Amino acid sequence: MSISNQNQNTKYYLGFAKIPCIGPVKFKQLQKCFPTLEQAWNAPMHTLSELGFSQNNISEFIRLRQEINLDQEIEALEKENITLLTIEDENYPKLLKEIYDPPFVLFYRGTLPTDNEFLVAIVGSRKYSNYGKQISNSIARELAENGIIVVSGLALGIDAMAHQAALDCQAKTIAVLGCGIEKSNIYPVHNRMLADKIIATNGCVMSEHPIGTPPYKSNFPQRNRIISGLSLGTLIIEAALKSGALITARFALEQNREVFAVPGSITSLTSEGTNNLIKMGARPTTCGQDILDALNLKQATDYIATQKITADSKDEAKLLEHLSREPKHIDELGRLTKMPSSAINATLTLMEMKGKVRHLGAMKYVLAR
Repeated sequence: MSISNQNQNTKYYLGFAKIPCIGPVKFKQLQKCFPTLEQAWNAPMHTLSELGFSQNNISEFIRLRQEINLDQEIEALEKENITLLTIEDENYPKLLKEIYDPPFVLFYRGTLPTDNEFLVAIVGSRKYSNYGKQISNSIARELAENGIIVVSGLALGIDAMAHQAALDCQAKTIAVLGCGIEKSNIYPVHNRMLADKIIATNGCVMSEHPIGTPPYKSNFPQRNRIISGLSLGTLIIEAALKSGALITARFALEQNREVFAVPGSITSLTSEGTNNLIKMGARPTTCGQDILDALNLKQATDYIATQKITADSKDEAKLLEHLSREPKHIDELGRLTKMPSSAINATLTLMEMKGKVRHLGAMKYVLAR
């Protein structure tokens, strides 16, 4: 089952997510007005009107809730191996929950970050220069090598290069999309393979939009609030004056998060936005260490280093030699370690209890951190 919190409300969370006129603010109103989401889902017209819904929104809500088969929608998530996370869930990202309008649901494929991990967003122009390419690769790698998870939007240009730089270090990275995240719908199409690599490297691809949501242009500004909301700070690496990356910077400021900008040539159109951000108070950034220092993440990277997994027995040591962030089947571990299957099963069970490994299902295991 791909539903992370199997309570009565879960399918109604999914139902509300499929109704475009129900955003985080209206969802909160409905939650306050009704004892359960089931009752909210079946709300009468007069109550919706009293809550400030327009007649068009009321008509849309009533029409869509009659058309949506919630059980079939859950089955569709399972088929696509997509997990639905509600704002009630314990593993909902803590920082994201603190923003003014956190998504009431997140759909994701892969592995969510934990509250013990540290996230920094890197965004920038789709039309990048060689300078932007060099800097995005350098800073993203430096952050990843220091245990920081890079968050971006999977867009062409700077975003994709930041994700790829993290992957080159075998590090986690998180992509936030403005559409549904089923494989056939990943946007842009050119980055579908990159999305698969992110998931395979213990990162995740996420969105507040359900299956079937196209990449409407209007979705992306709101998507940007999630990128900044997940992160301790946001770095802008190249941006024109009207770049979408600057929307992410604005959200970061509204969320009381740090904004970093890479200075560029005063003659470069793709540096006009970043240079202007610096004039307005963003921190000038030339390397990853600037971000680590500003966010006081030196202690964080030291903490991460202390979390390195060590073996408590010879059998654990044998398994740790072959376990990584790439899923490994128990049969493959047997072939590599020459250990009997009974010993592998017993050792992996103990390691999972200690938080050293994670069972992904289908007898496949990865390191838990």
